[in-house]
This record gives sequence, structure tokens and C-alpha cells, in this order.
Amino acid sequence: MLELNNVETFYGNIMALKGITLKVYEGEIITLIGANGAGKTTTLMSISGIVPPRSGEILFQGKPIHCLSPDEIVALGISQVPEGRRIFPQLSVQENLDMGAFLRRDTAGIRKDLDYVFGLFPILAQRRHQAGGTLSGGEQQMLAISRSLMARPRLLLLDEPSLGLAPMMVKLIFQVIGKINGEGATTIFLVEQNANMAMQVAHRGYVMENGRIALSGTASELLHDEHVKKAYLGI
Repeated sequence: MLELNNVETFYGNIMALKGITLKVYEGEIITLIGANGAGKTTTLMSISGIVPPRSGEILFQGKPIHCLSPDEIVALGISQVPEGRRIFPQLSVQENLDMGAFLRRDTAGIRKDLDYVFGLFPILAQRRHQAGGTLSGGEQQMLAISRSLMARPRLLLLDEPSLGLAPMMVKLIFQVIGKINGEGATTIFLVEQNANMAMQVAHRGYVMENGRIALSGTASELLHDEHVKKAYLGI
């Protein structure tokens, strides 16, 4: 579904991604783990068109997208849940969800997807008229995920969904990630520092170090890799 070939992305003169090559197959969950500053978020921002690569190519369904604008990429079926949630704090829960469906015109489908996200996170239905900024951190993460789902993505990019959340909320978020993938057949690209949780829900994974892919394999293989255990799992 998604392919990055020798992608190099810069911030000014600083090279953040150094020849990234990876693949995401339809229907799977893949995870990208690594330390702070390794380039994980930049990888997602390059896919989304927010920080376009300077060289290399990004293909979605076999077609190049690295020269497209972010809104064109969303229209193709790629939606990102950014790190730190980035909801619209002054808008209500309902208005945030409406923004997620901004490019859509299928009213019946939007209504159906609204019911779906309220089924995933019933608390949002109760808070639908409440300003997003008044929600708890966990509720805001639910809203950020739901807003992205309202675009009806074929590929969902999740950037650090567990960041700053209590353990019980982290468990719930990861359960929902598995449910979104299993029930809706939505392909998921998960960037996550909680390597243990990420590997438990993912099919395959990549390890990023200093802007490069250092390791890749099935989730099970990476969970049992000695370097991964020492560096990212604390074992």
C-alpha cells in the first residue's frame, strides 16, 4: 500500500531522514520505534506532505505522492493523528469531528462514521457539545483519533498515541487501535515510544536510529531481538 524508497528529508541543512526505505502492506499494522530525535515523526510528516522529502520517492497504491500537497494526500486516503493530539481546543467535540470530514460530501457516510467513532469512544458522544480544550488528555487523544477516522482513511498514521496518558488509558487506546484495524480493515502505521505495547499490537516493525532504519522484522522477531530488548524494552 505504501512504499518509501531512499527518502531523505531535511530541516534546513540538517538531514533528518537518511535514505529511508520501508513498505506497508494493506490491512496490516506496522510500527516504527526509536529514541527521541531518531526521525520517527519526520517520517510521518514526509508521508503526509507536511515536510516533503528532498530526494527519494513515496508511493501510495503504486502512485507517487511525495510531490502532492497535504490536502491532496488526505483526499487519497491517508490521515494522520499528530503527536500531542493537536485538536481544535475552542471547537466542540462535534465540530472537531466535522473538521475531520471536511473534504467529504457523502452525508450518509459521514453520519455512519460519526456513529462508528461514538461507538469506539462513547464518552465523546456524551461530550459532543463540549469544547475540545476542556477534555482530559485521554479524551483529547480519543478525539484526535476519531477526527482522523472521520476522513475515512485507508491508511491511518498514528504518532505517539500513548504520550502522556495514564496506563489504563494507554491500554484502551491500543485496544481500539487493534479494533480499528481488525473491524474496519484500516491499515495502520504506528509511531510509538512504548515499544512493548506497539509490538504487541503490530504485525511488523522497524527500528529507527539516527535517521536510518537499523532493524526490521515481524513484531515477534523484534520483541526477541537482544538489541531491541536492551535499548527499547528495558530487559
